[in-house]
Amino acid sequence: MKIASCLSSVIVSLCLAASCCADDPKPLYAVAVVNTPVLNTPDFAGVFGGGDGNTLRADSCGHIRALEFIALPGTRFRIEETRGKGSNTVYRVATEDYPYPAPNGYYVDSRFVQTGKEQPPTRALKLPPRTKVIANLLAAQGRDYVWGGNVSSGIPQMLRLFPPRQPLSPEAAGRWQMRGVDCSGLLYEATGGVTPRNTSALVGYGKAVPVAGLNAAAIVGRLEPLDLIVWNGHVLIVLDRLRLIESRPDCTGKPAGVRVRPLRAALDEIMKGRTPMNSFGEPAAAGVKGFVVRRWYEADL
Repeated sequence: MKIASCLSSVIVSLCLAASCCADDPKPLYAVAVVNTPVLNTPDFAGVFGGGDGNTLRADSCGHIRALEFIALPGTRFRIEETRGKGSNTVYRVATEDYPYPAPNGYYVDSRFVQTGKEQPPTRALKLPPRTKVIANLLAAQGRDYVWGGNVSSGIPQMLRLFPPRQPLSPEAAGRWQMRGVDCSGLLYEATGGVTPRNTSALVGYGKAVPVAGLNAAAIVGRLEPLDLIVWNGHVLIVLDRLRLIESRPDCTGKPAGVRVRPLRAALDEIMKGRTPMNSFGEPAAAGVKGFVVRRWYEADL
């Protein structure tokens, strides 16, 4: 595999323009050479353009539900199936970076990856110091909520590879480029892709902070920076004893996107509908919704 050459900015540009990274007729592996959208459908053109060439396939809240996550450069894929030819080639893939059930499989456009028959190394992981993670989180303030998004600046190549037929408004162009993050994507970006990508994994990540039976004030007293207040579906990230940060979806009737909020007020709001638990493995009364606190970052590196 010629991964090193394809990672240079010049070669990456050529790959994205001419599909030079998809010339192996029977590739077994692929590596993301730029931020790479991973969809749960092979129909990239249908999602980014649709029948009229100018429509994103989104739900009533504007979420591109076909987007699973954005693979960071260096992400390794195992190719399970190849579809199409040339610049229309799409690979059905699996990756350790997103080890979650896939009823319809996961797909990448060949123009974003370098392919080969030999297994490449896994993506290098290095957790930034705590202060840097917090700075990265705060840098995302004001970004939109994007379902499946974990690169707040988006993927600018989308407008070139899937060009809309008519000019887009700035807001529509941002959505086309997936410019923003979802709740776990906010943390994933801030840690350089070290943390799990889904809340279903974050609920058991690190170690439990015992909070069962405590009120909001007592819970605040146990929290440390970067602790996670999480349930299967959403995560909030503690910045300090006064603040937390989250990316909240549209259609909630509340301000959406990446926002810093008062910690105590956020806990009070959560506890109106959820009960603090030490583990999601605990038995709970029927109909009881819970949340847990997970501590995963305990030392500055």
